[in-house]
Amino acid sequence: MTQDSPPVCDYEGSDYQTRFWDEGNREYEDAVEAIALRRLLPAGGRRLLELGAGAGRNTPRYAGFDQVVLVDFSRSQLQQAQARLGKTERYLYVAADIYRLPFNPAQFDAATMIRTLHHMADAPRAIEQTGRALQTGGVFILEYANKRHLKSILRYILGRQKWSPFTLEPEEFVALNFDFHPKAVRSWLKGCGFAVERQITVSHFRAPLFKRVFPLKLLTGLDALAQYTGNWWQLTPSVFVRARLDRPVPDAAPVASLFACPACGNASLNEEPEALVCSGCGRRWPVEDGIYDFRGK
Repeated sequence: MTQDSPPVCDYEGSDYQTRFWDEGNREYEDAVEAIALRRLLPAGGRRLLELGAGAGRNTPRYAGFDQVVLVDFSRSQLQQAQARLGKTERYLYVAADIYRLPFNPAQFDAATMIRTLHHMADAPRAIEQTGRALQTGGVFILEYANKRHLKSILRYILGRQKWSPFTLEPEEFVALNFDFHPKAVRSWLKGCGFAVERQITVSHFRAPLFKRVFPLKLLTGLDALAQYTGNWWQLTPSVFVRARLDRPVPDAAPVASLFACPACGNASLNEEPEALVCSGCGRRWPVEDGIYDFRGK
């Protein structure tokens, strides 16, 4: 558990939810992502892990689960989610590093990671951590930014783009913003014990021209139809994958013991009024205003 973490993209203090979603003309993207999630999510379950939850935009879509644990590195994003969703036992808000998740093994029967993997400098490690948190047979809904989308291919062929969309390595087009090749993502999932069950392509018509000319309902309906081709080819900038953990999880902790110390891996944390204290290394993990904070080194 002493392994250093890769760099983290921190949205602390960001107005991302307001600027990008509420005021950014992203109704189309939000609508087609909602369709993809409805098609891929299990009908329900006991506990879902939402990685990169941000301000909780997608959280209400997980209504079939008894509890949703929202994880984000940014405390301010979780505060926005808390303001949107409220302080109830159904939602747990956890500030944590995705490379050092503070959970005992096999605590979740489903997980989602939407618009988050593209910030991962070590994507396979983030996927591995997700698999460790899931029960055997648990469902993982992963969305990733696709480097081999149609626009990228055309730009490369026309000489307007230097990097190849066909190579397997991630493309870091801005610091801590990566596009991934579909084959590479499937390979990482397989290497972490996941079996890919379904792929859905989304945002087929997100070009500004389409949004200006055609009504939202039409674009959303066309995208919903085009999503069915996702198992055949992946040529859109965003791809959703439904994968199932297909291997046993070793040393699964009792269900009642959700949290583990991310510093030493100890499975026993003692609850105090404003902190969880590790019985192994003595680290104190603050709990303030309903947000568990496991980000300390």
